[in-house]
Amino acid sequence: MASGCWYSLPCRIAELRLDITLACGQSFRWKEIQQGVWRSVLHGKIWTLKQTDSEILYQVHETKSQVPSTAIKSEPNVCTAPSTKAKSTGTKRNTSIVPILKKEVTGATSGIKSEEDHTYRDVLTDYLQLEVSLQSLYKQWQDADANFNHVAADFPGVRILRQDPTENLFAFICSSNNNISRITSMVEKLCLHYGDKVATIDGEDWYGFPPAAALASDSVEQKLRDLGFGYRAKFINQTAKCISQKEDGWLESLRLASYEEAHSELLQLTGVGAKVADCVCLMSLDKTGAIPVDTHVWQIAARDYMPKLAKTKSLTDKIYREIGDHFRGLFGEYAGWAHSVLFSADLKKFKKDNTPKKKGKVAIKHESAGDADIGSGEPKKAKKTRRTRKK
Repeated sequence: MASGCWYSLPCRIAELRLDITLACGQSFRWKEIQQGVWRSVLHGKIWTLKQTDSEILYQVHETKSQVPSTAIKSEPNVCTAPSTKAKSTGTKRNTSIVPILKKEVTGATSGIKSEEDHTYRDVLTDYLQLEVSLQSLYKQWQDADANFNHVAADFPGVRILRQDPTENLFAFICSSNNNISRITSMVEKLCLHYGDKVATIDGEDWYGFPPAAALASDSVEQKLRDLGFGYRAKFINQTAKCISQKEDGWLESLRLASYEEAHSELLQLTGVGAKVADCVCLMSLDKTGAIPVDTHVWQIAARDYMPKLAKTKSLTDKIYREIGDHFRGLFGEYAGWAHSVLFSADLKKFKKDNTPKKKGKVAIKHESAGDADIGSGEPKKAKKTRRTRKK
């Protein structure tokens, strides 16, 4: 893509709020480089995103050692989206409409295999799961639940990203008893020390997330401890070794497995408890009914849905399952997506200014990035295991 040229993907705010979806603790690599302008590495390239009331505007920066600095203008030059096979030289606004249709979960494919086979638009549509009609789901959830109906007015467009399973898995291993700010820092360290450099933009180096094999060396655990990962260093190293010993594509293949099978397979990995397994199932393995239950979700359930939980003192395996089953019974097939809306609405960072501004611009006034502890709350059994290892 030409540097400085923005490409248009029609999408209403009711279908996607970038400022919430990219910052609510699903992915830890998106940086808000300017107000409402987000940048990250996706499928081996650097992407920059922003949005108006009616469209997502995006840039895909070429993979070079140096990319010239480009000013982010308030009135971008919008071009026709090209294929990765042949670059477009058009300068007219792309007015084609991306169909917003309900996703068929049964028979879901394992995902995009190579950028050469798809347009950039396909990559972004897949990552944002724009084939899922979020407005239709919101209506279904609002009809089913008065509390969701109240929350939905201020939190439209919160959707689940379809992430790379390897990055998603190791990021959430880092999440154990952690907050968004520290998880982000750890994920960046993994990329910096073990990932491949993608490019330099505006003086900042960007790195891809490392493959599991790069984290499987015997020297990795001590290196990560030196970098401040603590006990998570062992979890990352041992899980990387386990994955490296399996067939190529094993993790991605779990997209085709049932939820029960995928969840069970993930639980065999070091440092992966029920909550981390559910995060990976929901955010990268197409299991739309997976419900990650941490302390925040536990508190939401006790406060708004299951009053009997107010008397419980710890999140046991039994309570974990009861909370998940309650939300699945209430919200249906996409219960994990509905849960993410409730979770996001409960984060402190989104409570001060959580409504889109007029004139097509969307912005949120953020508190510190680390105000949400999203790593606590694995069932009690997992907590006992961690205490034993610390002695």
